[in-house]
Amino acid sequence: MAIDFTLPPQVEEIRLKVRRFIDDEVRPVSESLEVDGTTERSDFIMAILQLRERAKEAGVWLPQMPPEWGGLGLGPTAMAFVQAEAIRASIGPYVLNCYAPDEGNMHTLLHFGTDHQKQKYLKALCEGYTRSCFAMTEPEVAGSDPTGIQTHAEETEGGWAINGHKWFTSGARGANFAIVIACTDPDSPARQGRNTAFIVDLPAEGFEIVRDIETMAGQGNHCEILLKDVFVPAENLFGGRGQGHRLGQVRLGPARLAHCMRWIGQAELALEMMIDRATSRQLHGAPLADKQGIQWMIADSAMELYAGKLMVLHAAYKIENDLDFRQEVSFAKHHVANALWKIIDRAIQVHGALGYSADTPLQQMMRHARSARLVDGADEVHQWRIADLTIKAFADSGSVRAATGGFDF
Repeated sequence: MAIDFTLPPQVEEIRLKVRRFIDDEVRPVSESLEVDGTTERSDFIMAILQLRERAKEAGVWLPQMPPEWGGLGLGPTAMAFVQAEAIRASIGPYVLNCYAPDEGNMHTLLHFGTDHQKQKYLKALCEGYTRSCFAMTEPEVAGSDPTGIQTHAEETEGGWAINGHKWFTSGARGANFAIVIACTDPDSPARQGRNTAFIVDLPAEGFEIVRDIETMAGQGNHCEILLKDVFVPAENLFGGRGQGHRLGQVRLGPARLAHCMRWIGQAELALEMMIDRATSRQLHGAPLADKQGIQWMIADSAMELYAGKLMVLHAAYKIENDLDFRQEVSFAKHHVANALWKIIDRAIQVHGALGYSADTPLQQMMRHARSARLVDGADEVHQWRIADLTIKAFADSGSVRAATGGFDF
């Protein structure tokens, strides 16, 4: 079986454009913002807005959306390469308008939105004039089981009234609208049919941002929300009544992979920093890279990164070709999240005291990396899903091949 990961010429041209744009224009600004801890939020936003105009001029704007919506029309496989290039500057995906949660919301609106919803919400997102958030996770309910959501919506004159409690609603502060998942049919015999998605224009009466939750990585606009009789017009029911769980899962599958694509770029950067340090730092009259213990760290990291890239590419291929991708996305999500943590940890170890300091981006990368094993499904949930699908494959055919990539070898 031939395997060829060569990108089509037009996609390779875009990838190289992104690399040059990130290296020449975005990274210098990103690094200056990170070094200067006194940067005002307004200055930070202004820098991104200015770079966004340059991204449009450079032909790297909105790579993941179809041309009719102002994008470059790249599919999941091509986006794996582009996202890995973009994240080599921490603000890169924001500048290109392919960052979470807006990227996932764009795809969801494209596939589930009415014509009115697309024109009102998707168009502005694609043009970069608005921001959005996705409110599903709740503090009282296990985040990995959205069928138990307690936020509820009741029909009222002209629409719906939503009451509930959300948290880790990333991007809520400053968002122009929220996609809120709420229970509308608690008595539905199918648990997956209890929830419905709604588009809430912001600001809205009764939609209260309680706080920006402090995390290991500081404040990152991961908000706690109280919804008190938030009115939503009937036209803002999104994707069909009782389809909230399905909409969320369709959104989260590719979104999980988009996270992996960005984590690949971060892990690759950490490995390069590790090697640069190991080859330039002298210990006992020889470079660190000559020490076997350091070589093992580099070798383990290279193998983990390689395996992660293959998993991401295979899952992206399956998504792009309308194949069942659940197993492959879970493989990638679990493996890449753990590889990211381990590779950054090794890079810090090789840098010694410097790596533990705030003089390199490694400490910030590690604090963010810890969330990778929780967001979009905890490690243990993906392991359960992988085992479940593997057992089912064996029960169906007496073989596990269908659950291990579907290859006949």
